[in-house]
Amino acid sequence: MNPHRAAIYYAPELDDPLHDAASAWLGRDAVSGKARAQPGLPEVEAITAEPRGYGFHATLKPPFRLAQGYEALLAETRRWASTMAPFELPPLSVQDLKGFLALRETETCPPLHALADSAVEALDAHRTPPTEEELARRRKAKLSAAHEELLGRWGYPYVMGEWQFHMTLTRRLTPEERDIYRPAAEAHFAGIAGVPRKVEAVCVYTQAAPGAPFLIGERIRLGG
Repeated sequence: MNPHRAAIYYAPELDDPLHDAASAWLGRDAVSGKARAQPGLPEVEAITAEPRGYGFHATLKPPFRLAQGYEALLAETRRWASTMAPFELPPLSVQDLKGFLALRETETCPPLHALADSAVEALDAHRTPPTEEELARRRKAKLSAAHEELLGRWGYPYVMGEWQFHMTLTRRLTPEERDIYRPAAEAHFAGIAGVPRKVEAVCVYTQAAPGAPFLIGERIRLGG
């Protein structure tokens, strides 16, 4: 049975301590789907609710409805991934990205951006175009001309030149909330996020139905 939506994400390997730490921070393991005990912080369940639904990840190709079926997507993703070489990911740190807390790279990583750009383009035949309702919802963010062009071409405004690597940890926070949660997140990921790691695979995440949480459906090795 085909999922409602799929996405191509980067996620740390299961034996990477980052997977365990992030699953605990968000309150859900994106592999098993099981709930995890979160840090003892005020309203932590609420401020992590949105990223928890998507599972810990960095977006490469944003969620889309399937045009050719799940097995066809997996086959094409395997072919594409076989052409991409593994690479070193720079150390990560907790950063503020437009009000959201996220783990982000601490230095520029051209292979990372090339991987995301390639995923968007190479797998686009498997994307069903967004509906007018979905486009209207995106446009509520007052998109720039560049964002509007990307939305029309790729179905999402924050790809290619507008893409930024980030592994989201919270919803948008008030300044007062940021003063609480940023130090807490920095302490939670201390000694874990800043360790260099290799990007050796991409993950196909799936969403079974509208509103359902995303899960890792398949981890596909890079082979170039």
